[in-house]
Amino acid sequence: MSAQQPQQQTGHSAGGKNRRIALICGGVAALMLGGAFASAPLYSVFCRVTGFGGTPLRAEAAPAATDTSSERTITVRFNSDTAPGMPWKFQPEQRQVVVKPGEETLIFYKASNPTDKAITGQAAYNVTPDKAGQYFNKIQCFCFTEQRLNPGQTADMPVSFFVDPKLLTDPQTRDVTTITLSYTFFRLPDEEKKEVSDRGGKAAAVN
Repeated sequence: MSAQQPQQQTGHSAGGKNRRIALICGGVAALMLGGAFASAPLYSVFCRVTGFGGTPLRAEAAPAATDTSSERTITVRFNSDTAPGMPWKFQPEQRQVVVKPGEETLIFYKASNPTDKAITGQAAYNVTPDKAGQYFNKIQCFCFTEQRLNPGQTADMPVSFFVDPKLLTDPQTRDVTTITLSYTFFRLPDEEKKEVSDRGGKAAAVN
């Protein structure tokens, strides 16, 4: 009996240790999950800087085509969507354009507010294929800021962009001939409801 007692104690000790390890791992996983949600804005900034996940980059100016004799062109297609709860009508004014890498191109989207209330929106965006994101650069875009449309208002929304010529020489992207630029407009909380909330009143839920 005495010879078996240390083995039993060792078994209990090992079991307790395993439980502690499991609890620690669970806690770490929970912290990582919480950190992922807390760092969403940082993730968004990371995507804009690196082009990760098909997020276009932001640039001050186009470099111009490096080889004007080159016949290589890229077809850029335009897509539009609205998130649930956003009543705007939103579409590109042209479905596609053919561009030379390095040359700046200006296109327009059109947004309309058919309701009887002013609505503020913000556009999220990405390009496909994802691997082209780091070579698709925006100089000017309505998506950089919030957009507010009054009741019945329609607005032309510009996008100025260029495709970096390096896309043609990168082994991972030199086969890309078509890029699709997509936008989704999300509705932001109504200003008057935010003001009521800020004054300590009871704000109605925003659909």
